[in-house]
Amino acid sequence: MTRRRQSGFTLIELIVFIVIVGVGLAGILSVMNTSVKSSADPLTRKQLVDISDAMLGEILLRPYSAPSTGVLPRSGWTAGQYNNYTSAGGITDVNGLPITGLANYKVTVSVAYVTAADNAQLFALPAAVRPLKVTVTSTDASARTFTLTGYRASY
Repeated sequence: MTRRRQSGFTLIELIVFIVIVGVGLAGILSVMNTSVKSSADPLTRKQLVDISDAMLGEILLRPYSAPSTGVLPRSGWTAGQYNNYTSAGGITDVNGLPITGLANYKVTVSVAYVTAADNAQLFALPAAVRPLKVTVTSTDASARTFTLTGYRASY
């Protein structure tokens, strides 16, 4: 009588395998838990960048004018009228309507003529056509900020 060789796993091998896989999964899940906790940070940073970019784009597309202060809504403003603009109660569109989901953000704008410290070549231009330096700063609820600067020339 010949004995047939049995194949398969023993109970001890199966238990060792389960323990090894369990330890590996626990390590992976702890790393994932850490990254998920801070996953909102990149989202708010991206929103700050987008808010600043949208406002800067809006201003740079407006007609050139001397720095002044505009009267809301800002739909008919020139580039210079955005000076000292601060959003009140969240981010709004050009007609003053709030944008959903951006109530905890704020944007401030500074518009001034280019100075020699900003750019000596631009400052050397005649005063009548000297470019405007537009600085847009967006702020989130945690007081993190993002600033973009652009230049608007009289062309």
